[in-house]
Amino acid sequence: MLIHPQIDPVALGIGPLKIHWYGLMYFIGFLSFIHLGKKQIINRHWFNLNEKILDDTFFFGAIGVILGGRLGYVLFYQPLYYFTHPDEIFAFWQGGMSFHGGLIGVLLGIYWTTRKHNTKWLHTMDFIAPLVPLGLFFGRIGNFINQELWGRPTDLPWGMIFPVIDSVPRHPSQIYEAILEGIILFTILWIFSSEERKIGQTSGLFLLLYGVFRFGIEFTREPDRFLGLLFLNLTMGQILCLPMIGIGIYIFLKSKGLNNID
Repeated sequence: MLIHPQIDPVALGIGPLKIHWYGLMYFIGFLSFIHLGKKQIINRHWFNLNEKILDDTFFFGAIGVILGGRLGYVLFYQPLYYFTHPDEIFAFWQGGMSFHGGLIGVLLGIYWTTRKHNTKWLHTMDFIAPLVPLGLFFGRIGNFINQELWGRPTDLPWGMIFPVIDSVPRHPSQIYEAILEGIILFTILWIFSSEERKIGQTSGLFLLLYGVFRFGIEFTREPDRFLGLLFLNLTMGQILCLPMIGIGIYIFLKSKGLNNID
């Protein structure tokens, strides 16, 4: 049995200014996106993209992550509450972000970028798909530090007590997600995209693998208390992963043409 180290959620405080670990993890994730994107531009010539497109992709994608993540949480998880409390919809400091909503926001942000630069949307998605998982890794580490999104009770030897919740050993599901959705997904996509692929295959593989990993991990993650288990005893996260898996398989199998676009 393990006990959460109870890390102070504030990484650095200077007078009234406080930098939280969670925000710092987002910042590091964004930096990793830019760094890996520049490496791809240099080493993976078949994408035929430049740093200006990368910068715009990052800018509009970041806006999509933040707005989409928040609105996704509002619509997918607590629509009735926020319908009666509309003033709290954009109260980001209260917490509440949805990966699936953030993904939709990114898709829309990238669409705007491709319209601006006259590039192909799915081709650009293939470019950014391998850049995303490390950001997910850092985000889940932030969840772990904050003792949020904890797991279900377990008697496994690595079960962890999260003191802010109770004294019951639980799955450290944030770490499971950091490893599977972050490190392992990044490794697979980075290696897969190191060779020229059909347009859409890298994007499809991202959707498929993330959906499968998240669906499986949800069996160890405590359901949201205000929702509980839903249809077929699945969590909301699992239900939202099902279309991801289906769309991922479809895109991967229907991919046509090489990624080399002139």
